[in-house]
Amino acid sequence: MSRIGNRKIEIPSGVTITEENGIVKVTGPKGELTTTLVNGISVKVEDNTLEVLRKNDTYKAMHGTVNANINNMIVGVTKGFEKQLEIVGVGYRFAQKGNVIVISAGYSHPVEMQIPEGITIELPSNTELTIKGIDKEKLGEFAANVRKVRQPEPYKGKGIRYKDEHIIRKEGKKAA
Repeated sequence: MSRIGNRKIEIPSGVTITEENGIVKVTGPKGELTTTLVNGISVKVEDNTLEVLRKNDTYKAMHGTVNANINNMIVGVTKGFEKQLEIVGVGYRFAQKGNVIVISAGYSHPVEMQIPEGITIELPSNTELTIKGIDKEKLGEFAANVRKVRQPEPYKGKGIRYKDEHIIRKEGKKAA
C-alpha cells in the first residue's frame, strides 16, 4: 500500500502556495500553475511544509495522486521538466516553423503539429527534439502525441522514440 499521500512536501524558497475554494495555486521563479482539489481532500501549509489531508478512507485513492501532482507543480515552477525525443529512419527529421513543429516521418506529406502554450522546443539536430515546460502533464501529453506520429517499429527500429527508450527488436522472416 502506498503512503505517498501522507508525506510532507518541503516548499523551497521562492515558491508560494495558496489555496482558495478548492483551487491550489503554486507560484515560483519559472511561472505559475493551478490545480483543482478533489472533494474531500484539503491542503494545509505551515512554515516551509505542505501537507495533503483527506476526510476519511473514501478519498484514499486520490490522496497520493493529489500529493504527487502538487509536488510535480512545485518541481515545475522551480526546475522545470524536459523530455528528449529522437527520430530514426532515412529521410526522417524534425523542423520548426514558427510555433509549429514539422515532422517528416516517411508519409507522403510532412506532419505539422501546433506547439501548445507554455511549452518550448529545441532542435539540437534535425533528428533530435527537446521539449521543455513547467507543466509535467501538458509536456508528457505533447511528447506522447509527437511520438504517436510514427511509433518505433520492432523490425528495423524506425520511428520516433524517447531518448532513453529501448526498443525490443524482432528477427523477421527466415529464408526457407
